[in-house]
Formats: sequence, C-alpha cells, structure tokens
Amino acid sequence: MGIYHKIIRPFLFKQDPERAHTLAVFALKMIGEISPLAGLMTYWNRVEMSPIEIFGLKFPNHIGIAAGFDKNAECFKAAGAFGFGHVEIGTITLHRQPGNPKPRLFRFPKQEAVINRMGFNNDGAQLIAQRLKKHYSKHKNSNIPLGINIGKSKITPIEEAHEEYVASFKLLADYADYFTINVSSPNTPGLRELQGKEHLLNLLGTLKRANVERARKLGTREIPMLLKIAPDLTFSQIDSILTIIQDLNFAGIVATNTTLKRPDFFETTDCAGGLSGRPLLSFSANIIKYISAQTQGKLPIIGVGGIMDPVCAEKMMDAGASLLQVYTGLIYKGPFLGKEIANALAWRQRKWV
Repeated sequence: MGIYHKIIRPFLFKQDPERAHTLAVFALKMIGEISPLAGLMTYWNRVEMSPIEIFGLKFPNHIGIAAGFDKNAECFKAAGAFGFGHVEIGTITLHRQPGNPKPRLFRFPKQEAVINRMGFNNDGAQLIAQRLKKHYSKHKNSNIPLGINIGKSKITPIEEAHEEYVASFKLLADYADYFTINVSSPNTPGLRELQGKEHLLNLLGTLKRANVERARKLGTREIPMLLKIAPDLTFSQIDSILTIIQDLNFAGIVATNTTLKRPDFFETTDCAGGLSGRPLLSFSANIIKYISAQTQGKLPIIGVGGIMDPVCAEKMMDAGASLLQVYTGLIYKGPFLGKEIANALAWRQRKWV
C-alpha cells in the first residue's frame, strides 16, 4: 500500500481518470499474461481460510473485483495474483458501443468518491466471447470464479431488451461461472425501467428459460444468475423484485450499483452520472440489511458500494452480505486492497469458528 500511495497513485492522479484506468488495466493484463509471475503472486498473496460455498461455487475468500473495472475481459487473469477471490467482468452488451461522450469519469479524492457516466462502453459480446475462448483454450480452469455482467445496448428498445440479454447469455455462457444481470446502471437511458415488475418478470423469465434449455441440452447444471439492483429503489420496489427472483429461483442479488443521490458535499455538485465510493456505503448497507431481513438471510447477496477498507467490509458483512466486491476502493487504496480485506475477514471467520 505504501508504494501505491507514495508513487503509483500520485502518477495516476496526474492523468485523466479514464487514461489512468486504461493504464491500470494494461498493467494487470501484462501480469496476467506472464503465467509464472501470475502464479507466483497468486501463491504469495493467497488468503488462508476455508472456501466459501455459495450457489454451487467455491470462492477462496470473500472479496472480488466488481464489474466496470475489466469491461472487456482483458485483465481478469491477474485478479487472483492480487489476492482476490473472484472477479466480475463487464458490463457487456450484445452490440459493441463506445459509451457516452467524454469526459465521463470524475474523481473526488477528499471524499474518496467517483462519479461516472461511462454508458456501457465495451467491445460487444461476440468479440469478448472470442477473447474468453482463446483464454480458456489454454487454461482449462480459472483459479477463481469468473462472473459475467451483461446489460442492454443503448440502441436496443426496452421492449426488445429480453432478446438482447438472451443473445449475450448464449454467446458468453460457456465461460461464465455465474451471470449478473445488470438492470440498474443510471447511465443507459431507460435501463432502470427494467427493474419494474412487468419488464423484469419478462426479462428474467426469458433468461431463466434459456438457462434451463442450455443445461438440459448439454446435460449440465444451470449457470447461477444474480440480479444487480440500484441503491435508489424503495423498499416496496425491492419487495417486488425479491418476489420475482425467488419465484424464478435466481441464485442471488448484487447490491448495489451506483447512486443518483447526492449526499452532503455532493448536494451542490453539478456532475451527472452514478456516484460510487465511500458516500455510497450507507446506502448499499441499508439495502443489504433490508434484503437479508426480508429473505431471512437465505438469499445470497454480493455487497458492493463504498467498500474502502476492512471496516467498511465488516459493515457490509454485518448487514448480511455473503460476498463483497470493490472497484472505487482500488482507485484510492491500490490493487492489494482485496488481500487486505480478505485477510481481515478470514481472521474474523477463524474467530467465529
């Protein structure tokens, strides 16, 4: 953490935020491509603890990299080398798209926050599937679970969204340990409408049928599917969502995406987009606590939003999260934040045993 704070972060913070992100992805990609180095780092940075078994998968520790960091499956191979227990790539849309106009990523260092309006910039499901196929043709198994986060292209009408998600699912299914269905980004027009009861039931029902059909055809189990929700929902809206995902036997929920709320310092900030980082923590934790209570702790929850250190992580776990993910925290704390948090939670696990 010292080298990152004294040398690397000052250098990166002199760059445009999006360029800094590109440099970080490139650095991790290079580490992931050097198999002996990645293997040595994975061994050195492993966290000693009992694996966490959730929705049919084994996670070596609680902490993962959230979607948004590795949008195009370029550097996910390096996640384990830094002590992470899983990684989620994407958000991936069926159609390749450039995203929203730049500038679209803004840092707020004093608040340890970021506002982004990226707009699902990615290479598209077909190209990313080819990239994953190339990787898995060389490596039969990944050392940590890989989640694939899928969303709606900007050009796709809301009425046709279910068809696009299914098309992306079919292209990417061979490479996913689990899928996250993203209907909650604030940066694609109309996307959050998919959280409404009618659209959501159609979308998730269609995906469920495609998943069952694939499993039956291949003689395999269904791929676990989770839904990623916004922190700006009311409790009644969450109740409706929980009913749908439980009726369809979805594997779990990811809570939460970025927020459109502007608390405290951000009340006077004229910057459109989703807010992430430390100010999001209380919103996400409250949503997780509510979901956990409503489902008697039986629905697996991946907690994401505002996790900047082990104290934040423990707050999310206490709220009811089963696993955690970070992204903005990596910007401010560096690539070994995952290992730091994982070790703290492993100690906590041992203390409880």
